Amino acid sequence: MKKKTQKRKKSTSKRKKQLKRIGLTVGLLALLAVAVGWYFLWSPMNATGKTQYVYIDQDDNIDSVYAKVGAVSKGRSMTGFKLLAGSGKYADNIHKGRYAIDESISAYRLYQKLKVGEQTPLNVTVPSVRTLDVLAARVSKKLEMDSVTLYRALSDPAMCKKFDTDTANVIGLFLPETYSMNWDVTPEELIGRMKKESDKYWTDERKAQAKAQGLTPAEAVTLASIVAEETNNKEEKPSVAGLYLNRLKINMLLQADPTVKFALKNFGAKRVLNSMLTVDNPYNTYKYAGLPPGPIRNPERVNIDAVLQPAQHDYLYMCAKETFDGTHNFAKTMAEHQVNARRYAQALNERGIKK
Repeated sequence: MKKKTQKRKKSTSKRKKQLKRIGLTVGLLALLAVAVGWYFLWSPMNATGKTQYVYIDQDDNIDSVYAKVGAVSKGRSMTGFKLLAGSGKYADNIHKGRYAIDESISAYRLYQKLKVGEQTPLNVTVPSVRTLDVLAARVSKKLEMDSVTLYRALSDPAMCKKFDTDTANVIGLFLPETYSMNWDVTPEELIGRMKKESDKYWTDERKAQAKAQGLTPAEAVTLASIVAEETNNKEEKPSVAGLYLNRLKINMLLQADPTVKFALKNFGAKRVLNSMLTVDNPYNTYKYAGLPPGPIRNPERVNIDAVLQPAQHDYLYMCAKETFDGTHNFAKTMAEHQVNARRYAQALNERGIKK
């Protein structure tokens, strides 16, 4: 009986040792699997030490994607990435876009982002410019779309109509700011985004302020574009806005020199000569009453705010100061204005500025 007990104890001990060895082996294999997985799939894959961006366009295939990712990645991570891409059939569902490969991203995380098209947005700055072609060129510079494609969309009456605007006023939707958006945004999506941003700016309070001045939001933007061209002096903008509103209220021609330059596309003119004032163009406010058909640039918010909250005064005339400091002399009567205009003309002559 004693011998049987001893045999059972030896057998149990032997099994325990076997199980222990199996457990150790399994544990070592698991650790090895984790180590291998980390090495190929979860370790940082960036080989450059700083964030890189991969741009995948509609013409890319799996090989070109591998080439773009591989150019900034460690070899072992590319091995892991290719394994994931192959098993997940990524080649059949490539999403275009801009994707960041930062210092910490792994092959597994990058694969996840590319598989579902989780792009890295970029910042696009909308500048204040005068014409649609310049706007298209500047805005599209960092985007997949080219300037010609964007310009055609902005110049398309049917496209503009989708967003309750027209080709003369669509530029007014582009409030000069920096916006976060995807690299592959389409022209229609971009215009839609700008429409949303414009609508966001035009709160009920601002709409009421525009109405109080006898303007629609679009008309307020048009007048603000003239204010933007007339002065860069922030403190003077409400006074300039008030002057033009005074003219509108009495049905006086706006006679805004910047609108003549816009009509002639002569933006570099230092002097607006009498010969220029006769151009038959709806933007020539020396010839056509009221506001021009649309903005002569997309004005910054400070200019729109100046129109919505103008200075209250009786001025009807203004002339650039002879000091050339960017500000103006304001006048209530034509006689006062002519004195100011003569001083400015003399200053131009003394400097030899003829056009």
